Amino acid sequence: MLTNNQMGPPEKPIAAEKQILSLGRVLQKLREEDNLEVLIETTIAYIKEHFDYELIWIALYDRLKHTLTGKGGITPTKESNFLHQRLVLSPGDLLEQVVIEQRPLGLADLREEHRDQTLKEVAKKFQIQGTVILPIRYRDRCLGLVLLGSQRWGYLLGGEAKARLLIVLAELGAVLYQYEIDLLHKQTKRIEEPLLQLLENLRSLNNLEQKLETLVEAIHKFVAPSRTNIYWFQREGRYFWCRMSDQPPNLSRDAGPQQPAVGISAQDLTEFYHALALNQIVWIGESRSSLNSHVTGKLLQRLRVRSLLAAPIICQKDLLGFLAVEGYQPRIWADADKNFIQSAAGLISLVVPTDDMESTIKQIQADAQLTSQVAQAIYSQHDLQEVLRICAQRVLERLATTRFLVLRYDPDQNYYQILHQTQLQNRRSLTFTLSALKDLDRQLLQRVTETVEIENLDEDLRFFNWRPFFSEHGVRSLLVCNCSQGNSPTALVVIAHENYRSWTTLEKELLWVVSQQIGVIVRQWQLQGSNEQQRTILQSFQECLRILAQTQSKTTQTEEYHLEHTALQQIASVLNCPLAIMLSWSPGEYQAKIIPGVVSNEGFEVVVNTSISIQTEALIQWALTQESYLSLRVEDLPRETRTWFNGANIGQILVMVLRTANAYQPTSVVILADHRERYWSEQSLSAAETLVYQLAWLHRQKQITQLLDSATEDLQQLNWYKHRHLEEIYTAVTPLLSQINDLGIPTQEMRETRSFPGLRQLENATDAIAKLLKHEQWQLQIKWETIAVASLLKRAVARLDNLLKQNKLWIGVHGLGSSDANPDSLKTSPDLSTQSFVNQSAMAIACDIKKIELVLYELLLAACHRSPSGGRIDIWCRRLEKGMLDISITDNGLIEAQLLAELNQTQPKDVLAVSSLDQPPGLHFLICQHIIQQMKGELHFYQLADNRIVSRLVLPLATH
Repeated sequence: MLTNNQMGPPEKPIAAEKQILSLGRVLQKLREEDNLEVLIETTIAYIKEHFDYELIWIALYDRLKHTLTGKGGITPTKESNFLHQRLVLSPGDLLEQVVIEQRPLGLADLREEHRDQTLKEVAKKFQIQGTVILPIRYRDRCLGLVLLGSQRWGYLLGGEAKARLLIVLAELGAVLYQYEIDLLHKQTKRIEEPLLQLLENLRSLNNLEQKLETLVEAIHKFVAPSRTNIYWFQREGRYFWCRMSDQPPNLSRDAGPQQPAVGISAQDLTEFYHALALNQIVWIGESRSSLNSHVTGKLLQRLRVRSLLAAPIICQKDLLGFLAVEGYQPRIWADADKNFIQSAAGLISLVVPTDDMESTIKQIQADAQLTSQVAQAIYSQHDLQEVLRICAQRVLERLATTRFLVLRYDPDQNYYQILHQTQLQNRRSLTFTLSALKDLDRQLLQRVTETVEIENLDEDLRFFNWRPFFSEHGVRSLLVCNCSQGNSPTALVVIAHENYRSWTTLEKELLWVVSQQIGVIVRQWQLQGSNEQQRTILQSFQECLRILAQTQSKTTQTEEYHLEHTALQQIASVLNCPLAIMLSWSPGEYQAKIIPGVVSNEGFEVVVNTSISIQTEALIQWALTQESYLSLRVEDLPRETRTWFNGANIGQILVMVLRTANAYQPTSVVILADHRERYWSEQSLSAAETLVYQLAWLHRQKQITQLLDSATEDLQQLNWYKHRHLEEIYTAVTPLLSQINDLGIPTQEMRETRSFPGLRQLENATDAIAKLLKHEQWQLQIKWETIAVASLLKRAVARLDNLLKQNKLWIGVHGLGSSDANPDSLKTSPDLSTQSFVNQSAMAIACDIKKIELVLYELLLAACHRSPSGGRIDIWCRRLEKGMLDISITDNGLIEAQLLAELNQTQPKDVLAVSSLDQPPGLHFLICQHIIQQMKGELHFYQLADNRIVSRLVLPLATH
C-alpha cells in the first residue's frame, strides 16, 4: 500500500506555482474536451511531464464483461502492444483487487508478484520494480485504472505528488462518467417515433392480415433481427402456429433455418406457455435467458434460432398468441427492443377485437339468451333432470366439448356422485364416483369467483386425486365451477374434454353463470333429500313404537330378537350402512352374544356363532368409556376382535352403547360399519343416536318384562304346588281328628285327652291350614287383630328354643315396663339366659298376628344365624309418639355392607341388575319390609357405631 515513509519521487526542479498552474490547465482541458482519445493523451502527457515513471498505462473498465481495455501510455522500449491489450479480470488478480476495492495499491517489486501473471511478465520484460496502481472512479463506480511503474525498487508516490495525481484522476473519472452517459444516450433507440408512424400506418388499413403484415415489417425494421414472426394460439390442441412472417413460406421438405417453425406445442414447452399466459415477455440472449436452461434449449431447437425475444398478445385476459423476433446468432436484447415489441404486441391485441367485433357481439347475445333460457327452464319445469338435460345440451354445443357433469357431495359416503351427465352421442356414460376433494382443492373452489381451468390434466396438480378416474376415460382437460360461490363446494359443474385445450374468458364466464343457476336446482334436490331423510327417521321412530306395542304380548322362541332385528334395520336404513349388529348380555354374565341385524353386502360378514368375553373385548370396553358414540377405523381394532369381526370391506366403524338412566348399567352395544371412504354426517348420527337411545329403553323394557314374567310363572308354580300340598296334608289329618271324635270317649275323658299339648297343637294347625286354604289361595289378606306385645315376643322366642340351646345364645327383652329403653345406650348384664318378661304392661299392637309373628321369627332367626356361639341377642321395646311402638333387635353378628346398603336404598331398584335381595336372607328381609308396610309399619336395618346389627320394627299400637 502507499506510504509516506518510503523514498519520494525525483520531481523535476520547477517552482510550486508552476505545478499548480499546470494542474489547473490540465483540469480545464479535461473539463472542456469530449473526445475520449484526447482525454487519455492529456492525462498521459501530464503524468509524463510531472512524474518520473518508465511505464504508464491507462485502461478503462467494462463492468458488464468484467474486463480492462488499454487506452494508451508509455513504455521504456516504446513498444505499444501491451498498452492496448484487453485483460479479463479473475478473482484474486491485483487489477481486480483495485477495481473492486477502488483504493490505490503500491508494490515494491512487480517482478516478484505472483497474483497476476500478465503484469509479472510485463515487469520482467521492461525491468519494472516499484509500481503504483490507482483507480479512476466517480462516486462509487470504477471507470478504469492507471498503472505507474519504475525501474527502481520501492519507488512510490509521496504525499504532495499523490494528491496532485488523485485530483487529475478524479477529474478524469467525472469526465469519463459523463462521456459514458452521453454515449449510452446516443446509442439508445427511441421507440416513440416508430410507434407513432406504425399507428398512422395501421389507421389506414381495414384488413387484419394487412395490419399484421405492416406490424411485422415495422418490427423487423426497428429491431433488425434475423426473422420476425407472429404466432397464433390454437386452443383446441393447445399449440401455436405461424400466422405472419417476414420470410416467404417455403413448402419444400428441405426448408432451411430461415423458415419459421410450423407449430409449437404448449405441451412440450409448458414454462414458455405459462410465461406468455401471465403476460410476461420472454427473452433468450447471449448466455442469458428468462427461462430455465432445459426449456431454453428446447425452444431454440424448435425454432431453429440462437436468440429470441417474444411478447404475448393478450386480449380480455385471453392469450391470442405471441410476437417473436428471432436471431440466428446469440444477441443481447436492448431494453428498447423489448419495449418496442411489447408495445407492438399490445397494438395487435387492440386491432384483433375490432376486426371480430360483429361476431363477438353476436356471441355475447347468444350467451345471454342461453342463460336466460336456463333460468326460465328452472322456474317453469318441474322435472329437474329435464332442466339439466336441456342446459347441458346447450352448453356442450356452445363450448364444443365432450362431457357435461353435475357432481354432488355425499357427506355420509364422503365422495362426489354424478347427479347428472350429458355427453356426445358416441360416448359412454361415466359410472364412477369421485373421492372427496383434498383440502387445497376444496379451499380453492370455495375462494375463487370464476371457473377453474385445467388445460392439461396430466401435468396440473389441482384435483390430483381425480386424475386417474378421468384419465381412464380419455379426459385431458377440465373446467370446474363451484355452484355456490363462497361456500363449501357441495355441488360442482364439470366440463370434460378429450383433448388438451383452453377456453376463452367469455366461455368461462358463461359456464360460471350457468353453474350458479344449476346451484339452485341442486339446492332443491338437497332439500328434497333432507326431507326424505327426515321422513325416513320419522318412520323409523313410528316403527319402533309399533314394535313396542307388539312386544307387550308374549313372543315365541323364533321371535325372540324381533325387536332388536327390526330396530337395527331401521338404524341401518337411517345411516345407509351395510352392517348393523348388536352385542348383548344379561347382568352378571361374562359372555356377550351377537344379534345380527343387517348384513347386506359381501365383505361385511361377521362370525355370528361365537362367544365374546365382555371384559376383554376391546369394542365393548372402549364404547363403555365413551359418553357418546365411538368412531374408529378397522386398523384400530386388535387382532382378537378381527377374528370374528372379519369382513374384508369393513373400513369405518361406529359403536353406540345402549344407555338408559345413569343408575342402570348398560347390557348391549350396537356396532355399525361401512366402507373406508364413508363419512358420517351429523344429521344421520344424531338420528341414529336417538334410535339407539330409544332401542335401549325398549330393550330394557323387554328384559324387565321377560324377567318378571319368568319370576311370576315360577312363583305361581311354587304357590300352586305348596297350596295343593297343604290340601293333601289337611285332607290326611282331618279324618284322623274325626275318628278320634267318633271313638265314643266320655266328655270328661275327652277333655283330659285334649289337654295333651300335642293334640291341641294339631287341632290349631289344622284350623290355620283351613283358613289359609280358604282365604289366601292366590292373594295375601291382612287381618287386623290385637295382641299384647309381651305375648307376641314370647311366642316368637319360643319358636327358636331349640336353636338358642344349640348355639348357646342368650336373648334379653328390655323396655316392656318403661318408655325410655334405648338400644344405643343400655348395657345388658351377661348373666341372663332368657330374661323373664317382667313388668309387662298392657301394651298391645294392631296387626295380623300370624304374619307379624312370622316376621319377628324371621328377624330373630337371622340374628341367631349371624351371632357367634355363646353370643347375646337383645330385644328393645319403646313407645313412640303418634301411637307407635319401636321394637329393635340387636346382635353382634356380621352382615354384608352391600346387603345393608340395598335394604336402605331409597332409589328405585334396577330390576335387571344382580342384587343381594334376589336370594335369602336379603329376599326374606325385603318380603318382611313389604308385609310390615302393608300393616302401616316400618322395618329398617342398620349398624351401630359399636358394630351391633339393628333390626328395627315400628308398629302401630292398638287403641282401646
